[in-house]
Amino acid sequence: MSEPLIGVSTYLEPVARWGVWELPAALLPAAYPRMIQRSGGLAALLPPDDPVRAAAAVARLDGLVIAGGADVEPGLYGAERDFRTGPPARERDVWELALIEAALESGTPVLGVCRGMQLLNVALGGTLTQHLDGHAGPLGATGILGAHPVTPVRGTLYASIVPEESAVPTYHHQCVERLAPGLVASAHAADGTVEAIELPGPRWVLGVQWHPEMGDDTRLAQALVSASTARLVPARTPFEDLAPSRGAGAGERSRP
Repeated sequence: MSEPLIGVSTYLEPVARWGVWELPAALLPAAYPRMIQRSGGLAALLPPDDPVRAAAAVARLDGLVIAGGADVEPGLYGAERDFRTGPPARERDVWELALIEAALESGTPVLGVCRGMQLLNVALGGTLTQHLDGHAGPLGATGILGAHPVTPVRGTLYASIVPEESAVPTYHHQCVERLAPGLVASAHAADGTVEAIELPGPRWVLGVQWHPEMGDDTRLAQALVSASTARLVPARTPFEDLAPSRGAGAGERSRP
């Protein structure tokens, strides 16, 4: 069976520098595609685009990762901007919200990472706390991940993947305030912060507040890849190729 194709959303930066170049760039830390690759999937990067194209993009995927990054625009959940909230990334907001909507409608497995978890909560009607101390790495340091334990909630999808308390790599200053209708919390930090959320039912929809791509535990990515693999149609045999076509052709993917 072919490896599932997992799309990963990207940053869109006005200036990035590499070699002799200094240009606008769609970029993503290499840890994201490497996480997908070492878990058995093929990674495809999804830079911000016109949101009307999101459904067509998701239709070509078997799974979706909404990556971490900038703070979500507070107006999207009806809040005034806190002075500690970072600069907006509006192109990402509208594109990734459209990707999430398309994935939910099509039943495409979704993993939200940090910002991606927060955006999933906002997409379904939840709100965010705009500033939280103690979850952004060592005090006084920037760009250095911290670590703290998270405890799974029994009976959830997350607990079926990681059943024990575990230390996770973390770097965030916002979190879920009001959980969206339909979502459930599936892990908490020691201070009560919601660290994972999911959508109960047959769809594989999970968000985590930490950065699994920066750790050594690949169970989350492997679970996403397994759920995405289940959407692939088994390759037809040579004898089936001789028969009249009565469904999806070889290599096509089954969609709900």
